[in-house]
Amino acid sequence: MNIFHTWPVHAIVKPETIIYEKFMMKREYPTRPIAAVGVVVFKNDQVLLIRRNKPPKSSEWSIPGGAQKLGEPLKETAMREVFEETAISIKNITLVDAVDYIEKDNDKNIEYHYSLIDYKADYQSGDIKAGDDAFDAKWVSLNELTEYNLWSETIKLIEKSALIKKAD
Repeated sequence: MNIFHTWPVHAIVKPETIIYEKFMMKREYPTRPIAAVGVVVFKNDQVLLIRRNKPPKSSEWSIPGGAQKLGEPLKETAMREVFEETAISIKNITLVDAVDYIEKDNDKNIEYHYSLIDYKADYQSGDIKAGDDAFDAKWVSLNELTEYNLWSETIKLIEKSALIKKAD
């Protein structure tokens, strides 16, 4: 008896692994919120920004970040995402805030829902090179942030992170 005949026909089969769509979380129109991190990275008085390569907010400037992998601690997610998107290593990772990003389509259906756990971190090493989910990355001074049309929650997060940095 072949047990795989009882599984959905729309299964994705790879030579080394069998993965079924039934167990995969879709980013668009998810069935529950997706846990993700955002990281405000400081290098002296500058903040690391990336230009997003994928939805939501494709082509817009933001802070580095992304979805948490199963079994991955949040701070490791923060380190991995910053490195994947910018080739930068970070240190002194500090929890700052948590916010929801919820975007609805024209019919009021939830198209995206991320529960964002946001951190502040300091630059450790590396030269900026955009990669993975970013097609640009740069250091920006705090007084230039308004030129990048950032999401209002991102601006609040950067301001809050800057206050924490000053207190350190």
